[in-house]
Amino acid sequence: MEGDFKYQVYAMIRHSFRIADGIGERLERHLWQEGILCWEDFLVTKRVKGISPDKKSVYDREISEAVEALEKKDERYFFTKLKSREYWRLFDVLKGSAVCLDIETTGLGIEGSDITVVGLFDGTRTRILVKGLDLTVENLLRELEGYKMIITYHGTVFDIPFLRRRFPSLNLDLPHFDLCFGSHRAGFRGGLKRLEEDLGICRTSDIKGLDGYDAVKLWIAHLRGNDGALELLMRYNEEDTKNLFSIARDIYNRLRGMSGFDRLAWQTLRNRPISEWK
Repeated sequence: MEGDFKYQVYAMIRHSFRIADGIGERLERHLWQEGILCWEDFLVTKRVKGISPDKKSVYDREISEAVEALEKKDERYFFTKLKSREYWRLFDVLKGSAVCLDIETTGLGIEGSDITVVGLFDGTRTRILVKGLDLTVENLLRELEGYKMIITYHGTVFDIPFLRRRFPSLNLDLPHFDLCFGSHRAGFRGGLKRLEEDLGICRTSDIKGLDGYDAVKLWIAHLRGNDGALELLMRYNEEDTKNLFSIARDIYNRLRGMSGFDRLAWQTLRNRPISEWK
């Protein structure tokens, strides 16, 4: 049945033609409708309806570059070729080298505030750096080394600008899957806590209900010598950070479905012999 079909041999990026300059949503859908479902299909097709031979040659070069960049897992190439709102398409191929990032601060705005906690989670390992203990640019550089994608919630507006201001030498020019904008694009509303509830993600009882303002108060309590305040703040940050990974998987799948690719792929492939299903 159509609803059960998934053309998932390739990750979404291999079906994405927006890495080529001049190909937008309409032309990408046109290619899928023409049965050109992935980069390899495009490269072996000599003539494409609606694309001149000269333009086809230009696109061939760009797509060949993309194939090579993906084989090398050259995230910098896609950082420059994709619009930021389309970085989600890289999640499936970069999730093994992606890091979820979340910060806590002394205030709710960038001006006049400082970072108190930075949480990092790569799907396996959690690292929490704390102001006054081990939160240094050297440790951040060491912890971020080797990652090829950043996952945050509202990080393009808050976490990343905050980190750049506090640590100017920190290089954060990586594909960034911001789940705030991704989830809103997928039809969700509200902040991270509401999104977790909508997706059925539960928090531990002593963390449930805490928010960014509570994180500020916990830091103040820690500075005043309140036993347990820092531990609770770190656990709050850890849950924020860890939950981002499961949310990213869900939002990726929803955005992929909304792209229309799977439906168009089904319409094309159901008329092909199974031997031709790559």
